[in-house]
Amino acid sequence: MLTNLRIFAMSHQTIPSVCINNICCYKIRASLKRLKPHVPLGRNCSSLPGLIGNDIKSLHSIINPPIAKIRNIGIMAHIDAGKTTTTERILYYSGYTRSLGDVDDGDTVTDFMAQERERGITIQSAAVTFDWKGYRVNLIDTPGHVDFTLEVERCLRVLDGAVAVFDASAGVEAQTLTVWRQADKHNIPRICFLNKMDKTGASFKYAVESIREKLKAKPLLLQLPIGEAKTFKGVVDVVTKEKLLWNCNSNDGKDFERKPLLEMNDPELLKETTEARNALIEQVADLDDEFADLVLEEFSENFDLLPAEKLQTAIHRVTLAQTAVPVLCGSALKNKGIQPLLDAVTMYLPSPEECNCEFLQWYKDDLCALAFKVLHDKQRGPLVFMRIYSGTIKPQLAIHNINGNCTERISRLLLPFADQHVEIPSLTAGNIALTVGLKHTATGDTIVSSKSSALAAARRAEREGEKKHRQNSEAERLVLAGVEIPEPVFFCTIEPPSVSKQPDLEHALKCLQREDPSLKVRLDPDSGQTVLCGMGELHIEIIHDRIKREYGLETYLGPLQVAYRETILNSVRATDTLDRTLGDKRHLVTVEVEARPTETTSVMPVIEYAESIHEGLLKVSQEAIENGIHSACLQGPLLGSPIQDVAITLHSLTIHPGTSTTMISACVSRCVQKALKKADKQVLEPLMNLEVTVARDYLSPVLADLAQRRGNIQEIQTRQDNKVVIGFVPLAEIMGYSTVLRTLTSGSATFALELSTYQAMNPQDQNTLLNRRSGLT
Repeated sequence: MLTNLRIFAMSHQTIPSVCINNICCYKIRASLKRLKPHVPLGRNCSSLPGLIGNDIKSLHSIINPPIAKIRNIGIMAHIDAGKTTTTERILYYSGYTRSLGDVDDGDTVTDFMAQERERGITIQSAAVTFDWKGYRVNLIDTPGHVDFTLEVERCLRVLDGAVAVFDASAGVEAQTLTVWRQADKHNIPRICFLNKMDKTGASFKYAVESIREKLKAKPLLLQLPIGEAKTFKGVVDVVTKEKLLWNCNSNDGKDFERKPLLEMNDPELLKETTEARNALIEQVADLDDEFADLVLEEFSENFDLLPAEKLQTAIHRVTLAQTAVPVLCGSALKNKGIQPLLDAVTMYLPSPEECNCEFLQWYKDDLCALAFKVLHDKQRGPLVFMRIYSGTIKPQLAIHNINGNCTERISRLLLPFADQHVEIPSLTAGNIALTVGLKHTATGDTIVSSKSSALAAARRAEREGEKKHRQNSEAERLVLAGVEIPEPVFFCTIEPPSVSKQPDLEHALKCLQREDPSLKVRLDPDSGQTVLCGMGELHIEIIHDRIKREYGLETYLGPLQVAYRETILNSVRATDTLDRTLGDKRHLVTVEVEARPTETTSVMPVIEYAESIHEGLLKVSQEAIENGIHSACLQGPLLGSPIQDVAITLHSLTIHPGTSTTMISACVSRCVQKALKKADKQVLEPLMNLEVTVARDYLSPVLADLAQRRGNIQEIQTRQDNKVVIGFVPLAEIMGYSTVLRTLTSGSATFALELSTYQAMNPQDQNTLLNRRSGLT
């Protein structure tokens, strides 16, 4: 029986021997028959601690803990800050694994894809479930590379809290800013973990200052390091005034001692800690009125008398209000500071019931869940990750997809342990589930129990909206906010080894698109080739590798191309007439349109109608007109790239009775294209934010190289012994930059890229590009 139970929850205590009543054993065995572990774990699991004490916990409480005891958190950071190593240590100390995995050895739990283990980076977010001191923690390890920033975005959408990991020697880096902004967008409370305190150049003070300056956040110092870099040996808990020292002889960091700071042993450390605690109390009192009243009434004369529990409760409130962020420190690789981090996660980050979700009141206790990730498994088909906001999910349950307007059935329900999954009988609100059997559900879809449940929620929302004088559409009220998909910046052609393999390639791309919404696939209308559109060189490379490994297809990639855009510089008018006779029916349309540049940036064309257009005529043909305008703006006259920053005004429209809407669309589209060709045209190129971290000795060659690449340097900052070059550079000039930078700096420099905006090319560069595309150069 215990063998079966071991899979569900891990803790860090030991199991006392206990005599279990035969009847209880029989009941638990009966309920365990439905619970089959899938895919044997590749790593040893420890025993199931803390599960059986003086009275036996029911299986239901193991799988569905009280909602107040659930924490849904994510680990987010810049690439190589130590997210996966931190996750690995968390799993080890919580009892999920028996040995410590290492990113360099390629044996971590959450980096289970072959590409992740080879490259030593996280590509896909991975969910793991574990228990810590009676709390159920659903943890998601997210990627740090900018090409996979959508993975972070869609995970943050369903999380209640996050741990931001920092490299203590570098502080806030480029991708840290990106993920911090994403967390701000989704209102995610955070705690900061300054990792790599043992690294040469690590500075606690510098890292805290960079959080304050660059993230504009208020750090609450809950810990102070004992030593830095090579001398780092432990931390001081500022709240309780205790020092935590890890045993030097311990290989795994499980053994550490917690001692109160005493005047006779550590006078200087005690003085520093007391000052830090007093500053912390004052800081929290400034941010929390309830705590301020308590301090002024009872402890204004002596802060030392303030109980740690009162301070912890106030820090919890401040963290939830996002007015400040608790800061902890440690070294995941050297196994120091992880247990206090886990305590902080359970103590300061919110439970699902502490997160306000306005829409839940409309669903009452009915099922409402959000599908935030899809994976394809060779044996089980699509696996859909869901965050359950209300209600209960069970196997064989029929669910309704509001976005897709379809009903599907869940065949099995699993608890996620990275790539290992355990089948369970039910899961309640607040949890993250993995479902099997949903063929049509995609990322961002809202799942409810039935169509009638959705309609009932809509009626409740409508009544609420009338009370508050809101004018929302029914769909807006019912559908949970999905994830904004960024526009791709790179594209290249992909071809199968033979024509007979084309259907297999299309199937593989369809599955990969469902998993990764940032991957776009389109068909080139001129050449008939399949075009892959992605977020960067690494993104396209990984997709190519996955098609080869997972689907057994040796595909060929064309050269990487940059996704340019086009616009116009002046206002032009054009008229067009389409006259066709099909069978015995005459189709006649005459259109006059004006195309002009807009002052504000707009990816989609702004459509306007002149006052002379008859309202009745517009009512019948508006959809056809707009379809025609949108299709005309998909391909510009210069490069065949999408048109942006354009307004189209329809000045006159004459339609012969009986003319089909298809003919109206075709005529409008042709007329808009004619107008765009007559106008003065401009190519827009993607401009990237670039941040290069380089040693002082190599700064000059790096700056000279960026000048050749049409780079625009904004500022050069100092970070410890390194220089940080911040600027803009056109994406076309940065292709293959990682190899060049390694050569220039003997492999010591790193860089980060992020799409900033689209900017107009100068005439000389534009002519060079057009000549190259037309084969003249």
